[in-house]
Amino acid sequence: MNVALVHDWLTGMRGGERVLLAIGRMFPRADLFTLFQVPGQCGPIVEGRRVVSSWLDRLPGIRRYYRYLLPVMPWAIQSLDLRGYDLILSNSHCVAKGVRRPRGAVHICYCHSPMRYVWSQVDAYRQAMGLTGLALHVFRDPLRRWDRRTAAGVDLFVANSVNVAQRISRSYSRRAVVIYPPVDTEFYSPAAVPREEFYLAVGAMAPYKRLDQAVGAFARLPDRQLRVIGSGQMAAKLRRSAPPNVVFLGWQTEDVIRDHYRRCRALLYPGEEDFGIVPVEAMACGCPVIAYRGGGAVETVVDVKEAGGSRGTGLWYTPQTVEALVDAIGEFEKMGDLWDAGHIAQHAQQFSQARFCKELRRVIETVGGNRPC
Repeated sequence: MNVALVHDWLTGMRGGERVLLAIGRMFPRADLFTLFQVPGQCGPIVEGRRVVSSWLDRLPGIRRYYRYLLPVMPWAIQSLDLRGYDLILSNSHCVAKGVRRPRGAVHICYCHSPMRYVWSQVDAYRQAMGLTGLALHVFRDPLRRWDRRTAAGVDLFVANSVNVAQRISRSYSRRAVVIYPPVDTEFYSPAAVPREEFYLAVGAMAPYKRLDQAVGAFARLPDRQLRVIGSGQMAAKLRRSAPPNVVFLGWQTEDVIRDHYRRCRALLYPGEEDFGIVPVEAMACGCPVIAYRGGGAVETVVDVKEAGGSRGTGLWYTPQTVEALVDAIGEFEKMGDLWDAGHIAQHAQQFSQARFCKELRRVIETVGGNRPC
């Protein structure tokens, strides 16, 4: 089949881009369509591949302000010409699934979430983005209507979790197959190094990640240290509000991240994620996870209290507040050496890259009329 890949934008290697990388390896000759790209930020995805960008890519300095262009992104994604392709694979958390499907083509959308800016995370973005957030609220209803309408152009939705499959049902009135994202469980693995006393948070500094709550918790725990790996639009604000015991490491390589997973006391995960690759990476390294009880973490982290003793891989907490996170850290520390690193790492194997490729290929061949892919 002549295959086209569609992705929202290429500005860095986060969870969605890692999924795109795995899909791209399955289809090394497929062309890639996107709204815009920042050269050098997604090298493994674009190397040796034809990449077609929309007219947004011609705007100077778009990386600095692209989040403010959400209202025009539907027009930009639909300006991409995909005629001549048999299979469209969109990897979407925003507008990629709204690309125009050519006559006779099959469109399968791997959906990380219906557009969270206008569905599940409206309040978080409005509070974090001030006047821009208010403007987003104004455009919410037109964007929702467009999002619903273009869902009809998708032959099959593949959700990255049961959590997202339920959102797809609520937003689009469509069923979805669930295939969990791929995690490199061969690279992320335990090591014979001792655990240290610091806690760790990893992720893009976007409003819904709630890293502000992790920072706030350690303002109340001055004798503990939190290390934060990541970057994003909230970075400056978080740094200004952080106490001295919170250390920001910025963007780091996967080698550095793996090293921190192997040495930290526990990973903190205060956001409500669609799926959440970071906790699985940490668990693959034998690291326990303290996670807000919501979103994908409920599907990936096994709560020690519900599993019974050493069969757990982490600890859930609720509600999603600084106070609840502080209490969860205290509860975690009372558990002492309960955690079985080998069991935690084994649990993460069910999210391997090999399993992802096998399940996705089976779905594609079924929907595509058993044509080889």
